[in-house]
Amino acid sequence: MPTYKFTVNDQPVSVDAPPGMAVLWVLRDKLGITGPKYGCGVNACKACTCLTNGVAVTTCSQRVSDIQGKKITTIEGLANGDTLHPVQQAWLDIDVPQCGFCQPGQIMATVDLLRRTRNKPTDADIDAIENMCRCGTYGRIRQAIKAAAAAMS
Repeated sequence: MPTYKFTVNDQPVSVDAPPGMAVLWVLRDKLGITGPKYGCGVNACKACTCLTNGVAVTTCSQRVSDIQGKKITTIEGLANGDTLHPVQQAWLDIDVPQCGFCQPGQIMATVDLLRRTRNKPTDADIDAIENMCRCGTYGRIRQAIKAAAAAMS
């Protein structure tokens, strides 16, 4: 079985895995990182969203063979010590989560969105992230994204 070396949450890792293994399962089953959630396995719900080299990706559809030498950031690696990332803080301030299952993916997609839009997302930009929330907190998600953008600008 091949060995893959990459960085997760600023820590170098080395993992023996089949080349076609989804990054989601590498993170959860091999590395014990449970923030990214399994929701659909087909890149539809986006509950497993993490950042690969700063770009939001669904780890259920990304293969371990594609991340050799890359930097992965999960929800666990977003805060700076005890200081939450502005997106995480906005989620708490606006009281976004109900069940919380999809929130790590929502937050990671938002971090990438704010990077791409230079912290000035339009409603169309927000709609384009397409992460599903089965509890339907989309109104609060939109408010939190705008609050985080304001805090980051």
